[in-house]
Amino acid sequence: MEKYLVSSEIIDFDDIDVANRAKQLAGGTTLEVAQRCFEWVRDEIDHSNDIGAQQLTCNASEVLRKGHGLCYAKSHLLAALLRANAIPTGFGYQRLYDDAGDYMLHGYNMIHIGEQGWYRVDARGNKPGVDAQFMPPREQLAWRGDGPGECDYRINLAEPLPQLVRVLHSGLTVAEAWSFFPKSVPMG
Repeated sequence: MEKYLVSSEIIDFDDIDVANRAKQLAGGTTLEVAQRCFEWVRDEIDHSNDIGAQQLTCNASEVLRKGHGLCYAKSHLLAALLRANAIPTGFGYQRLYDDAGDYMLHGYNMIHIGEQGWYRVDARGNKPGVDAQFMPPREQLAWRGDGPGECDYRINLAEPLPQLVRVLHSGLTVAEAWSFFPKSVPMG
């Protein structure tokens, strides 16, 4: 369980701004803190596509300072806030069919909530047609992932996929980056 609680280059909850935000969201039961952190990232940090942002963000501190990120980056910030509050958090991925007629990876978080165990949450950000919620034990992600060729990998990684991180750190714009993101999770 320890590996789901550590700070890292990407999940940098030792950054002063991330640590301060985590303290502001602390207090109460594990479930209350988890919900508060989830709702704050979902509602207060914009999805880059929704606002037409062109700069990629990756590290939790960068996402917090810029105020936006793709689903992957938002999951990095949520993990940092939760881990700073001693809530084990990992990363999961779905393979989804996109509007361009191809597949893409979508990132979300796995949160360990006491007796409930691991619970999937998706802080992507709501918009028409997308309604991710925090309602344990029921999971409600942004996307179902059950269309033709789609899948939920049902993995729980302690760190984000390195292939995604490389693209997020590449210096490409959001629009340029889409063709470089992996379309599936490498297995094996």
